[in-house]
Amino acid sequence: MSVSQARVLTDRPSRYGKQLAAHMGRKIQADWSEESGRGELVFTAGTATLTAEEGALLLVVEGAEESLPQLEDVVGRHLVRFGTRDELVVAWQREGGVAGTVQRNDAPDE
Repeated sequence: MSVSQARVLTDRPSRYGKQLAAHMGRKIQADWSEESGRGELVFTAGTATLTAEEGALLLVVEGAEESLPQLEDVVGRHLVRFGTRDELVVAWQREGGVAGTVQRNDAPDE
């Protein structure tokens, strides 16, 4: 199994973790604990762990190496959509320091 992680800076990590788990829970197994500030999303291709930290939401996806880009995209894209107002950016880092995908709200070039 391969691992990729992203530390998303936000003043509301618990809110976004809970929202992401609730939204994804409509299609996959998902849970969020307000008490621990942790959650998990279970996809057929792997899992995602969500952890609310001071000033950030830590995202960790785990799956087959060929599944990482898809897992990163699904988790990151949904989180960015919820955090449009806060301009969240999800930049994934894979094992060995290899850069993963990046999700952000793209504004037209000026």
